[in-house]
Formats: sequence, C-alpha cells, structure tokens
Amino acid sequence: MSGQFTWPVTLETDDLVLRPVRFRDKREWSTVRQRNAEWLAPWEASNPAPGGHLPSYTEMVRSLKKQARSGSALPFLITERSSHLRETALVGQLTVSTIVWGSAMSATLGYWVDRQRAGHGIAPTAVALVTDYCFRSLGLHRMEINIRPENSASLRVVEKLGFRDEGLRESYLHIAGQWADHRSFALTHDEVPGGLLARWKKQLARDQRDTVIQQPGDDTPPTILT
Repeated sequence: MSGQFTWPVTLETDDLVLRPVRFRDKREWSTVRQRNAEWLAPWEASNPAPGGHLPSYTEMVRSLKKQARSGSALPFLITERSSHLRETALVGQLTVSTIVWGSAMSATLGYWVDRQRAGHGIAPTAVALVTDYCFRSLGLHRMEINIRPENSASLRVVEKLGFRDEGLRESYLHIAGQWADHRSFALTHDEVPGGLLARWKKQLARDQRDTVIQQPGDDTPPTILT
C-alpha cells in the first residue's frame, strides 16, 4: 500500500458529511431506499446466478466492513447536516471498491442519491471529496466510474467533474436482471493537481456568477442566483 489507509474515516465539506455505513443505520437506509425504489430500479445491480438474490442490509454491511478492514473498499453513507441542527440526514450512499495497490494504485467508485435531493450538487461534491481523499491520503493514482449509457443523471455528474470518457464496456455488469453495457470514465491524480473538490467549487462559483435573472426592460440590477 501507499499513503496511510485508515478506517473508519469521516469526510466533510460544508454541510455534506460522508461517514462509514453502520448496522444501526438499517431503518433510515431502508426508508430512503424504499422511497427511491422506482427511481433506482433501472440501475440496481442484480445476481446473475440461478435463483440468486441480493444480500440483505445486514449482509451488505458485514461484507463492506470486511472489505474496508482488508483495505479494498471505503463504504460511505452520504449525509447532509441541517443548517440549524447538528444531526445529519441520510441522502445517499457512495462506495469506493476494488481498490488495487501495487503498480495499479486504482479504484472504482459507485454512488446513488435520494431523488428528493438530486440536482443539488450532492453527488458531484461527494465524488470530488472522496476522490481527493483517495488521491491525497491513500496515494491512489486513478479513479474509475462506470455508468449505464441511459443514466443521464449520473452522466452529468462525471461530465461536471471532468472525468474522461474511456469508451463503452459491453455487458459489463448485471443490472436489473440482465447484462448491461456501461460507459467507463476515469480521472488520474495528475489531472487535478489542485484537487478535484477545489476545481468543482470554483466551477460552481463561476456558474452562480454567470446565472443572472433580469426581466426585459427592467433597469434594476440583476439578481445573482445562489
């Protein structure tokens, strides 16, 4: 390994908090997942084995914790802190998996976000935060994200963050009951010397400055959207 692998670890930026998945989060996680069942169904991983089933929440957490202890995964829940409370609410999940050390120094990242919070910059901010951690603290060289070509919401995330489109992987993963093609996106440490999160926040700031509302013929100063 390179860098300092530590688990558990919590990552924060502004009101976004990424913390380790826990057994006691089952009720809240299940509530969010059930509310988003239709939203997430087309992108859900499935088991191609005859009669195969997905693991229960407890089985999933147990497996992720084991992977984290071995240094091959970072399983986070994405949470938001209220502006007036210390508590955080679960709004998604992000897992860095298939961490490969040695000559590869690479990993794969996957995520989902509550539909009620989609479009608020949560996914790109979480991806940028974790990618910076993997590059700077763990010493990884490459981060990869694989997305269904039909998943426009996830495609916007990697496009906003500047991940390179490396082409189509045919029948890459078993999704929603069938083998599905994915587009592969990647970013290396050398491509973001100043940090991916800093670059993303600068882009957000530019977008906010450039987005103005002014009625035709109105002489009042434009309103900056924040």
